[in-house]
Amino acid sequence: MDAESQERFREFVESRSGALLRTAVLLSGGDRHAAEDLLQNALVKVADRWSRIDEPEAYVRQVLYRQQVGRWRLKWPRREVAVAEPPERADDGGEGAAELRVVMRGALARLTARQRAVLVLRYFEDLPEADVARMLGCSVGTVRSTTHRSLARLRALAPELAALGPATAGVAPPRGISPVEVRP
Repeated sequence: MDAESQERFREFVESRSGALLRTAVLLSGGDRHAAEDLLQNALVKVADRWSRIDEPEAYVRQVLYRQQVGRWRLKWPRREVAVAEPPERADDGGEGAAELRVVMRGALARLTARQRAVLVLRYFEDLPEADVARMLGCSVGTVRSTTHRSLARLRALAPELAALGPATAGVAPPRGISPVEVRP
């Protein structure tokens, strides 16, 4: 990589790593350390191809999702249990929003990696089903059925989301949480 490409890559990492890390945290079920590893591995892969990439953020996100899919297919899945962490920064939503994020993060951690990836792509990244299917290498029907089953399981795992849900109070949910996820 030449000096100019190296500097552009460094600037990209500095400016977009926060947003990419938030996505990686969601994909890893709230495990920040696993998310940091996931993002670092993705950035290493992207650095090798940096000069040939037209849309760097889209490319990095696709590498993140594909790496997470690769983790599903491991012969020996990880045996670690992810725990919910308090939010890292204050949010406009107040204490209820922080509690909602902790509950949501815990419930997401109990979903399978595939279910988490589909929900993150559909509701956090706000991608259409066709794009999700393309990124994950499956059919649109698989995305639809996985989304349906994932939301049903999320509701079963965390019924308290309905009680906490700002959607019932007319308040917008915190960033990264879809109103669909808090319905009873």
